[in-house]
Amino acid sequence: MNQEVSIEQLFSVFDESAVLLGHALSITYLEALGETAENLFHGYVMQEELNDVDEKRLQKLYDNVNLERYSYSKELIRKSYQLAILKGMKEHVQPNHQMTPDSIGIFISYLMRKSNGSKRTFTLLDPAVGTGNLVMTVLNEFDEMVEAHGIDLDDVLLKLAYAGANLLQHPITLHNQDALEPLLIDPVDVVVCDLPIGYYPNDVRAAAYRLKADNGHSYAHHLFIEQSLNHIKPGGQLFFIIPNGLFESAEAKKLQSFLTEEAYIEGVIQLPESLFKNKQAAKSILMMRKKAPGVKKPKEVLLASMPSLTDKKAIANIMQKIDRWFSAQQKG
Repeated sequence: MNQEVSIEQLFSVFDESAVLLGHALSITYLEALGETAENLFHGYVMQEELNDVDEKRLQKLYDNVNLERYSYSKELIRKSYQLAILKGMKEHVQPNHQMTPDSIGIFISYLMRKSNGSKRTFTLLDPAVGTGNLVMTVLNEFDEMVEAHGIDLDDVLLKLAYAGANLLQHPITLHNQDALEPLLIDPVDVVVCDLPIGYYPNDVRAAAYRLKADNGHSYAHHLFIEQSLNHIKPGGQLFFIIPNGLFESAEAKKLQSFLTEEAYIEGVIQLPESLFKNKQAAKSILMMRKKAPGVKKPKEVLLASMPSLTDKKAIANIMQKIDRWFSAQQKG
């Protein structure tokens, strides 16, 4: 194997190593995948409890794709690693184990670049970072220096994000905690988040939020929006992946009132239904900016519905519409 390695070939190394480590250490595939990624990053087998046969077999796999010797692109590494994570998620299905599709991360990166203009450095927060695929996709799209933070309560997912960040050489600080508890993070310039959908079980903590439910459990996705606005600088921008029915729920009126006070909604872009399992699971991108002196309300909110990604002509038309909207905002 050489520097012409394909995504499939690098995936096979992640996969074979994770299966071997999982059996040898009696851990899940996803846990073993995190160990594998760490081994690849360091270039050698780190698990001392392995027998000599397994250790030699693993080392041979790692030597064939030595990351220091061969110049792989960050996207090749990310996609190979992503495929292995997806395999692990299918084998161990959990509601909170989901991954944001690449195309959404790339599109959000485009929106960020259009919004930031000539700004070359910024700070970024993903308060529901999961395996890190969304934030890593964004970071791969930016050559500039980005100081990133990610938060997740699931230690397995966070280990995968940590190992993936090492492989891609992205400087990101990861925090293993409930993102709705107090955060020791300075305010950031940009928030990106694939909002966790559902109820937040900690009613005592939820009581500290303006968007708490009047009765019963509060919506976690509403609280994540409020927490994000609490931890972004005045004038900072937020990109949320939201359920299409976000503003149709029983708590929608309270959410709309809160957002009217705290931020300007700049755009709502409905994503293609083909990206999701069914129509009920379809999502949109909500683009907002926190209010601040000198920050103007957009002349009009960008409303768009993305067609199928295979319809190149329709995609080109939508992108022209989005470009015109950004141009109009920049002209003031």
